[in-house]
Amino acid sequence: MTVPVFVDGAAGTTGLEIVARLEAHPHFEPVVLDDARRKDASARREALNEHPFAVLCLPDDAAREAVALVDPASATRIVDASSAHRVADGWTYGFPELIGRDAIAEASRVGNPGCYPTGFLALVAPLVRAGLLPADWPFTVNAVSGYSGGGKALIERFEEEPDIAFRAYGLDLSHKHLPEMQQHAGLDHGVLFAPSVVPAYRGMLVEVPLHLGAMATDPSADALRDELEAFYAGSPVVSVRSGETPAELLIHRDPDPDDGMAVAVFGNAGGWNARLVATLDNLGKGASGAAIQNLNLMAGFPETASLRLR
Repeated sequence: MTVPVFVDGAAGTTGLEIVARLEAHPHFEPVVLDDARRKDASARREALNEHPFAVLCLPDDAAREAVALVDPASATRIVDASSAHRVADGWTYGFPELIGRDAIAEASRVGNPGCYPTGFLALVAPLVRAGLLPADWPFTVNAVSGYSGGGKALIERFEEEPDIAFRAYGLDLSHKHLPEMQQHAGLDHGVLFAPSVVPAYRGMLVEVPLHLGAMATDPSADALRDELEAFYAGSPVVSVRSGETPAELLIHRDPDPDDGMAVAVFGNAGGWNARLVATLDNLGKGASGAAIQNLNLMAGFPETASLRLR
């Protein structure tokens, strides 16, 4: 017997990928409203209240409205893929490697992490917790994503304007991801975030450059790498790169979906500088794959069921 999961907003990029993973899942089955009912508040209210799980793949305001449609007495457990509830009271942050699998398993309301914060937090949060990186450090994040992360409008723009080679944005130094980066990494200051988009459908590289020699904690690149290896030991989803430093890291134009993530620490010979780098699929561990991972834990199923792991 399969467990139904209502996907509210299944027509969007994230929703489509979640539905595809649910269709291939041995224990879940997706529930999707047809075109005639997907914007009908009564139909959505009914679906949100009658199924044991719901995933919200909606803009922030619409996600808040959807939560308001859920009866307080309803047993429906929610994973919200928007940024509406990632730092909200009463919601559990859906990053099991950081928050704890038991916390996700017991939660009724889970805010799925953002794609960029997933890479940043995977790199920085464990090292701040361990005292290797100072919480009061002015962290900078340079990140590049495939254009699918911007939803249908950005997908259409890149496909209709093939001459776009690079898009830098967030130039007003504000971004909806900033609060969750600071809060869930336990930082004293906000993060200086420089996001960009390239003409690849999916894929993401998140980099945190560090001046290690200027830190009072005086960490080494080897110590940072050792801590990440210990922190993610046994994780079926997050891996730590080891061995020789590669000549380059690539984002391909149209790679296969991937729900895993790789993190790495690259240091120079003198030990003064380091580059922390996370590579992931913005639609995988950065969105839909993370939602399925959280649903698996909430339902008591194997954590990696239906995940696309290389």
